[in-house]
Amino acid sequence: MAFVKRDTTIKEYQHFIKEVYGLSNERYFNLEDMVINVERFIMRGLKGIRKGDKEKIKINLLIANSWFTSVMNQLHIDLENEVWKRFPYLCSYCASCPCLCKEKRIESRQKVFVDEKKRLKTFEEFQNMFKEIYPPQKRSLEHVGVHLAEELGEFSEAILIYRGERKEEDFEEIKLEAADLFSCFMGVFNVLGINVAKELSVMFSNNCHVCKNAPCTCSFIDITRFKS
Repeated sequence: MAFVKRDTTIKEYQHFIKEVYGLSNERYFNLEDMVINVERFIMRGLKGIRKGDKEKIKINLLIANSWFTSVMNQLHIDLENEVWKRFPYLCSYCASCPCLCKEKRIESRQKVFVDEKKRLKTFEEFQNMFKEIYPPQKRSLEHVGVHLAEELGEFSEAILIYRGERKEEDFEEIKLEAADLFSCFMGVFNVLGINVAKELSVMFSNNCHVCKNAPCTCSFIDITRFKS
């Protein structure tokens, strides 16, 4: 049986997604299809923000994050490593913790020093790091929702550009945008006070959260018509 531990790391969660959904993803979906599913469930989550429905936001962003992780698996990107390089307990733009972009009116990206001695381990530790870098009490739900949509667009655009010419520098841009998008997932969950690792351990306590099998045996129709 495959399951997500309460103290899971991002690497372990990424491996879980591969173990449970790797086969069905390979059979049913290409890269663009999976990106569409990331977009599909993020949009449902944003609808939850508009309607003030916390449960709708939570379930859809958890599912969107699982599709996003599937994209990382297909591209063989180590998400945990890319997030840490982009956000080594510092804002990726002003290189401060907490973020001082507004206070200092930073106009260009500052060099970020990565101190491996501070390297985090668990998914929860990464979420808490983002809470310290970008304090949720200073952000509204609408603000983090718009930021999530913005970064989703940049992530999708990076993949589109890479798929055009397959340049290595364009692939590196996908890694950067993936880290930014992950940070925005955490931003929404932090404003809502939702512990992502805890919710993932409940949602994925027994293989696929729908069919309860590993590998997932949900049909293509089941997946495309899933209601949330």
